[in-house]
Amino acid sequence: MATQLGSESPCKGARRKSRNGNIITNVRQSQITGRGFSRGTQLPETLLQERDKQAKWHGIPVLLQHLYESSHLNSDFTHTRTVLKDLSSLLSMEAMSFVTEDRKTVQESSFPNTYTFDLFGGVDLLVEILMRPTLSTLKKKPKMNDDLVKDCLSVLYNCCICTEGVTKSLAARDDFVLFLFTLMTNRKTFLQTATLIEDILGVKKEMIQLEDIPNLCGLVQSFDQQQLANFCRILSVTISEPDLGNDDKHTLLAKNAQQKRNSSPSRAEMNQVTLLNIPGFIERLCKLATRKVSEAPGASSFLQELEDWYSWLDNVVVLDAFMLMATDEAELSSTESSDEGSLATSPLRHRLPQSMKTVHEIMYKVEVLYVLCVLLMGRQRNMVHKMLAEFRLIPGLNNLFDKLIWKYTPTNHVVHGQNENCDCSPEISFKIQFLRLLQSFSDHHENKYLLLNSQELNELSAISLKANIPEVEALVNTDRSLVCDGKKGLLTRLLTVMKREPPDSSFRFWQARAVESFLRGATSYADQMFLLRRGLLEHILFCIIDSGCKSRDVLQSYFDLLGELMKFNIDAFKRFNNYVNTEEKFQMFLTQINSSLVDSNMLVRCIVLSLDRFESQTGDVKVVEVLSECALLSYMARVENRLSFLFRLVNIINVQTLTQENVSCLNTSLVILMLARRRAKLPFYLSALREKEYAEKYPGCLLNNFHHLLRFWQHHYLNKDKDSTCLENSSCIPFSFWKETVSVLLEQVRTSPCAIASYIDEPYMDLEQELLED
Repeated sequence: MATQLGSESPCKGARRKSRNGNIITNVRQSQITGRGFSRGTQLPETLLQERDKQAKWHGIPVLLQHLYESSHLNSDFTHTRTVLKDLSSLLSMEAMSFVTEDRKTVQESSFPNTYTFDLFGGVDLLVEILMRPTLSTLKKKPKMNDDLVKDCLSVLYNCCICTEGVTKSLAARDDFVLFLFTLMTNRKTFLQTATLIEDILGVKKEMIQLEDIPNLCGLVQSFDQQQLANFCRILSVTISEPDLGNDDKHTLLAKNAQQKRNSSPSRAEMNQVTLLNIPGFIERLCKLATRKVSEAPGASSFLQELEDWYSWLDNVVVLDAFMLMATDEAELSSTESSDEGSLATSPLRHRLPQSMKTVHEIMYKVEVLYVLCVLLMGRQRNMVHKMLAEFRLIPGLNNLFDKLIWKYTPTNHVVHGQNENCDCSPEISFKIQFLRLLQSFSDHHENKYLLLNSQELNELSAISLKANIPEVEALVNTDRSLVCDGKKGLLTRLLTVMKREPPDSSFRFWQARAVESFLRGATSYADQMFLLRRGLLEHILFCIIDSGCKSRDVLQSYFDLLGELMKFNIDAFKRFNNYVNTEEKFQMFLTQINSSLVDSNMLVRCIVLSLDRFESQTGDVKVVEVLSECALLSYMARVENRLSFLFRLVNIINVQTLTQENVSCLNTSLVILMLARRRAKLPFYLSALREKEYAEKYPGCLLNNFHHLLRFWQHHYLNKDKDSTCLENSSCIPFSFWKETVSVLLEQVRTSPCAIASYIDEPYMDLEQELLED
């Protein structure tokens, strides 16, 4: 990267140009005085021209000299634009070649013009030109020509595309980053500015603080709806916690240590609060997310044709360019704009393919939904929930579901797993982001009933009445003016499309997660029956047993959903037995469960908990009948099978490898032991684990590991109210009993029949290992 520009007046530049001193003399003089060259273009023009052909600089250093000399604040900038356009033509072809090539294989050496431009201080010069008005001492700051600003921004963006070092150096200049936001007030320079900011923030080491942006509130309120949607692409970088990119950093041990070191709110959390304090911000996002797009016939086929473009084309830039053309034409004909943006009245916009407009709208909805999703998962979740309900986000999305969100699914698109990095088409990204939003909206929150319509809410009430159980308080308190309209609610529509997905479609993963989130929390019999009546259990079992699905992610999501759907519900177990009605099907089901306990342990926990409850309800004829007939309950009733699950659950995890994904294995093993303790059988289970250790010829290994895990459990859960509440709600076991059981297991008295220490022989005992957090 070139050195920073020195501040020179025009007269000094002119005097240096007239000097005839030898270059070597000048270099030596600079070594003595400390006042040397600050840019490569300060070298004599003759020298640069002589060297130019041999070095293949294509006249870039000389053009930069002319750019510097013609761009002082008091000039008319006519010549400046001419020079800049000459430079731009040399750089833009390299940027285009980068966009159309595989970015992973292209090296920076492939772009000699961009390298030369940066080497001779071109990037720093453009930054200086853009920021010169801010250095003026006049009350009324001089205004830069809009076209010149656009040209400068475009050249900088081309440099960022080709040379990552340029992007990083710009990101390191906080003053420039914040200055760029001030350029977004001008509609003519908005698009170029937004695109450059997005690139810069993507590599910036330290997240910016939104409250540092000058007049952020006024800036956001000045945006029309299209600009606000575009701005969401920038906001997504500022409100999301940075991805550490290292699996070791995602362990619970590392996360706990990080939280200890940084107890104050993160910058992402502070930025979320800043956004929520902008009047009308959430309301406008809800309008953007739910506004309708009219589609002409044949749009679906055009969407499919577009899919091939996204593998090699920077679609956002190209589509924005199309829409900008329409904007420019609209501005020539009228200065008025509607809430939908001035594009609505543009003749050129109507000449654009309707499907192009649809894709453009979908792309922006992806960003808007992402921002809403992040805010829903933040510390201000309840405030966001209240606003999303008030502004009718869910009914609005329900009205868009058939017409836009799930109107068309390509039959031959490659579906990616949820953890894969890929350039999905906007339509696929839109579906996934929509499902993630539903998951965040429903998860452990009473507003989940807004996903239903009035008739469906009445159905839930009728189910509770028939079962002679009280209605859930959240259902009773639901404001019916805010629920979905139409014949079907959003949850029912989701179930319909869920059944149509191909077996290995990654949409199945997100669909199952969204439906599961509706069931999570305190178990509701009415909620379960609502979904059972719509054939959800049979669909899940078909996917697990009969569809040939091989995706571990999809299977895990279906195991979790099945667990929530069946938990404590005797009707669900009866339906299970009716579907899994042959030994072959049952063995296939067990094979799927046993193939990855990390994926299926939540279902195992559900079966164990349900069995325990059913065994205490022997006065109920229906329960006794299902207990005697259901192969799944009979299988789990055998002690040897529960012990087998317990042994494997404890054996596949340790403190150093615990993550949010596999800590459920530890909690499932605890559930098995808590239920054993209730029946005074805890010593029997611990003794069985000890015998298993000796049979496997590694005495002490399993129980020592379990002891360390339980110590971590205390350290982790006793300081986390939310996690403890989730454990209590999902198991219907008071958290006090969880704590008591762990304390009993960790007792140091070796004579205690319920202490792990009593079952480890002295030579193999290793209970004092420290919990390393760094």
